[in-house]
Amino acid sequence: MTLYAHSKNAEGKRQPLADHLRNVAALARERARPFGGGDLAFLAGVWHDAGKADPEWQRYLRESEAGTRGRGTGPDHKCAGALLAEKNGHPWYVGHLIHAHHGGLGDPQTGYRTWLSEKRKLPGPNRALEALRLEVPDLLDQPVPGIPPHLQGDALAAEFFLRMTYSALVDADSLDTEAHRLGNAPSGRGSVTTLAELWRRYQAFRASEPPAPDTDVNRIRHEVHESCLHAATEPPGMFRLAVPTGSGKTRSAMAFALRHGIEHGMRRVVVAVPFTTVTQQTAGVYRRIFEQGYDDAGRVVLEHHSAGAEGDGRTNEDDSPAPDAVWQRLAAENWDAPVVVTTTVQLFESLFSNRRGKTQKLHNLAGSVIILDEAQALPAGLLAPILDGLRQLTEHYGASVVLSTATQPAFDLVPEFRDIPARDIVPDHARHFAALKRVEYDFSRTAGPNEWSDVSEWMHEERSALAVVNTKRHATELLDALGDPDALHLSTLLCRAHRDEVLAEIRERLSAGRPCRVVSTQVVEAGVDLDFATVFRAEAPLDSIIQAAGRCNREGRLGRPGRVLVFRPPDDSSPPGVYRSGRDIARVVRELPGFDPHDPEAVRSYFELLFGTAVDVDSNRVQDARKELDFPAVAERFRMIDDDTCDVIVDYPEREAPRIDGLVEQLRTRERPGREILRELQPHIVSIYRSEYERRRRDGFIEELLPGVGRWPLGYYDPVRGITDADPDTIV
Repeated sequence: MTLYAHSKNAEGKRQPLADHLRNVAALARERARPFGGGDLAFLAGVWHDAGKADPEWQRYLRESEAGTRGRGTGPDHKCAGALLAEKNGHPWYVGHLIHAHHGGLGDPQTGYRTWLSEKRKLPGPNRALEALRLEVPDLLDQPVPGIPPHLQGDALAAEFFLRMTYSALVDADSLDTEAHRLGNAPSGRGSVTTLAELWRRYQAFRASEPPAPDTDVNRIRHEVHESCLHAATEPPGMFRLAVPTGSGKTRSAMAFALRHGIEHGMRRVVVAVPFTTVTQQTAGVYRRIFEQGYDDAGRVVLEHHSAGAEGDGRTNEDDSPAPDAVWQRLAAENWDAPVVVTTTVQLFESLFSNRRGKTQKLHNLAGSVIILDEAQALPAGLLAPILDGLRQLTEHYGASVVLSTATQPAFDLVPEFRDIPARDIVPDHARHFAALKRVEYDFSRTAGPNEWSDVSEWMHEERSALAVVNTKRHATELLDALGDPDALHLSTLLCRAHRDEVLAEIRERLSAGRPCRVVSTQVVEAGVDLDFATVFRAEAPLDSIIQAAGRCNREGRLGRPGRVLVFRPPDDSSPPGVYRSGRDIARVVRELPGFDPHDPEAVRSYFELLFGTAVDVDSNRVQDARKELDFPAVAERFRMIDDDTCDVIVDYPEREAPRIDGLVEQLRTRERPGREILRELQPHIVSIYRSEYERRRRDGFIEELLPGVGRWPLGYYDPVRGITDADPDTIV
């Protein structure tokens, strides 16, 4: 009797178990081979569903097809493969991967071994092995898999290897299962566009642009670009791209990545940035270069973040999903795309996750060029695992990493990074910082507190001015003091759709030379392309001050230096922890002899003090959990964003209120999967701390639609300030 792995697909065909096991094993080996995990991935793949040979599981399959038994209620099908590995003398981690292939990577002690000791007592696993022996005996006897020698005696390397091999296994399982479900229908996955083709398009795009004016800024941009092309022939590894803000690093870093990838046979470019707003901006730049006017438009640049194009609801006229929207959703699962633009949160929380869905993409980081834009924004308390993960990728997985920022942190002071030979892409980069002094810093207003009325008065003296403050409460207080009905506001009090509109309005006003006064929190600093004549910055960490200065005279068009005025606000409120310590250390560094914010050595002095006195680079002890191979604990401890938050849906913009109402109603009625609906609602969501959410839910202010997801009431969202009737500091 033929054994089956999956029920009938749209063509009425079941998938034979032997076919599924062989397919997954081959796909897993292919995905893990680049980093030496091919044998282990093959073995886990060929045995992962061995338990489905149990006659009881086969009966469950037939009954679930007939509708007489609920799906997901079948007997365990993982234990047989784990027992097979044990009986054949294979290492414990073969069974551990098999055990994890649905539920996620567990703790080997309290998770896997406890589970195995209970399940092995059941008759099903042995029945399954007997059935397999009769139908596919060639699958039962497999050699012990070899592992790379660098894993010996290195618990962190072993932990990383297991999670990368697990990624290859679950991606293979998902793809083969999907292929059966679709039958002969096209999957909508993949891209045939190579890095060589992208380089051709990049050159064509540059050739189509009008000649840039002969300015200091454009000369520096050209030099940076040429340095990136020259460095691309260097062997894969760790690189630094230290260039001033506004020197064209978005394009130049991509030029390096494409040439470097072509030179060394690499597979894709992954660009990670700190904020969603910058992700959208960066993806837009790359789409104009690589997709505009080409037949594969929409299938080259994957934009993947919590609010990104995992599926944005776009459809054809017959309401079927648009092909490029389908591609974006599918490519987001495993990053099977030539260019991926994501957030550092998405990248690193996936890298240290234990969940199947999040880890499925990880194996595709091997053999990739990874650009970390605004690397100074990486969370200091998680630098140890982050830098160790980057070290693993560059030393053992064929990846290259580019740390790109105007304010290069002194990562070499962190033990996990100390012995990594990071190479500078741009030689003598200090010369560029000196040549591009487009602003003058004024610290004279930091001697004592300044009232918001003072800051308001300074702003009213300017035709275009940006004020960056440290908290949302400070932003609302400055807006009150400003009393300008035309003033604009940027913070996470606004939903993403609102922030996008504000950024577009700012750019339009600045381009037209109209008055433009903006009050913002730090969301505007890293990488957002704005160009003000004057920037006011509340005292902050030194790198934040310099990043804010990057929004001043960015193009060097003023004919004089722009002004960056740093001031002390009325009270010392600021985000706690490393941010507050950085602000205080910046006050100390400013008093050092010869201090010059334009000098990279001043930035290094700041980071030396910060890392040496104020930062625990593994504050949650992630590395300890990694050494114990406690994957759930690693995932729990590695949090770049406070997980204790909830989401509220707001009715903005007003013109889209009917559509938002319709999606909310679908959430109420469970008309479609909630995750699918929430993807479409992401631009209209604001995150708030759980304590505030629960308080407002209990008093009836918030209507809860799903656990942790509610509807913010009509009339309590302001077209300038965003969320109202809430303490600004309770908004994430």
